[in-house]
Amino acid sequence: MTIFDELKSSLEEAVEIHSGRKAPSRVTRYEVADVRAIREQLNVTQSEMAKALGTSVDTIKSWELKRRNPTGLAAKVLDVIREDPAFYRALAER
Repeated sequence: MTIFDELKSSLEEAVEIHSGRKAPSRVTRYEVADVRAIREQLNVTQSEMAKALGTSVDTIKSWELKRRNPTGLAAKVLDVIREDPAFYRALAER
């Protein structure tokens, strides 16, 4: 199967899932993190949090103002930090 055929097949499957004709094989959802609450719990600035997470201060601000939501790895990392604040300290030290 060529890459084009694989992409076409994937897109057709996505359309079937979106229209409800097919169930997704898995669904992963994370509760949207309250980034401001996490940051305040850690007693760090937006700048310090951005540096530790390897992102920009603007991204932290957008998350805190709910203009954007953390997704993917960022959502996972924030969830771990919320449950285990020591994980943030380990990140910040690197």
